[in-house]
Amino acid sequence: QVQLVESGGGLVQAGGSLRLSCAASGSIFSFWSMDWYRQAPGKQRELVATITTGGTTSYADSVEGRFTTSRDNAKNTVYLQMNSLKPEDTAVYYCRATRWGYDYWGQGTQVTVSS
Repeated sequence: QVQLVESGGGLVQAGGSLRLSCAASGSIFSFWSMDWYRQAPGKQRELVATITTGGTTSYADSVEGRFTTSRDNAKNTVYLQMNSLKPEDTAVYYCRATRWGYDYWGQGTQVTVSS
């Protein structure tokens, strides 16, 4: 089992930056592929970014070039660096760990971008 705790959310003006962190415990972190999702009010949860166990990354078109995900296996932590933030990036951001059909979610952290 994996426990995930996100942090780093907050209120930022459009054009600003935030870095989210997701700290994992309870299992060998390097074995897990990690995703970042977000859910805006009234919308479905959407996949934002993925980083595999080998460090390969992928991004939703809406954040490509602005967001970067990375992982530090020594610290059991995955990061989401968000630059050039837009009001439409406002959402609750979640991290997710996946492996062999199992998945675990964090509790989410709110990101609000003001115009």
